[in-house]
Amino acid sequence: MHTPEITASAAGTWTLGDLPVHRLGFGGMRLTGSAAFDLGTPSDRDRSIRVLRRAVELGVNHIDTAAFYFSPTRSANELINRALAPYADDLVIATKVGPMRDAAGGWLDLARPDQLRGQVEENLRQLGRDHLDLVNLRVHGLDSISEHFGAMAELRDAGLVRHLGLSNVRAEHLAQARAIAPVVCVQNRYGHDRRNGDVILRACEEQGIAFVPFFAVTGDGREAGGVLPDDRIDTVARDRGVSAAQVRIAWTLSRGPHMLAIPGTGNPDHLDENVAAGALRLTAEELAFLE
Repeated sequence: MHTPEITASAAGTWTLGDLPVHRLGFGGMRLTGSAAFDLGTPSDRDRSIRVLRRAVELGVNHIDTAAFYFSPTRSANELINRALAPYADDLVIATKVGPMRDAAGGWLDLARPDQLRGQVEENLRQLGRDHLDLVNLRVHGLDSISEHFGAMAELRDAGLVRHLGLSNVRAEHLAQARAIAPVVCVQNRYGHDRRNGDVILRACEEQGIAFVPFFAVTGDGREAGGVLPDDRIDTVARDRGVSAAQVRIAWTLSRGPHMLAIPGTGNPDHLDENVAAGALRLTAEELAFLE
């Protein structure tokens, strides 16, 4: 008997502004190597393109990327453009601005408000778009983001950006931004092993804002990849006959209907496994055990 293929639709849907997406998406950071900031072995270009096309075949319609996701020989945006353009009407590509890198990959200071337009235009060029569906302002070291977010709101008013989000922010940053323009998502570090973002997660749920965690699968492994060992995660995975990564994805999605998972991979087998996790429903007993 043929078992129907599990697609991203199994995770359910959420609407980013006016853009419906499946709650199981794809993170583009690892397309360029073991991590976006890897200056060592480059990824296999053809395999990365196959992964992207396979993701769309499996119903993924929310892809997260950034112009600063690059290695010496690979750019995530360029790979997405090569693999998926012309883009499907229902495909939502979210990108980020704020951090800056030089041509050699070194990190520079956070972009000034007047530099954000140039970053948006760089994403437009690399992706081959005339507007960006969603841009997250990623910040660090700022008490107030009002000036930066005000510059983003101007780009939205100019038609370069459709919807705005935030990344790496605190609850007070969300309030500052919402006083200027609508915020459709918050992208922060969050996972089973790192739950210090519960306050802003709850604020997003109360305000109907999507929460998009990063490093939800790798945990403290961060850019290095892999799945952080955890006895309780491993126990549930073994009992259910699934992988630890699938349990972490299912746990993420269980935290609320506004949670959007964006596990990233450059491995086609891992992609199928990650998408299938959207159909995994943890029981109340399992969730209590994981707590």
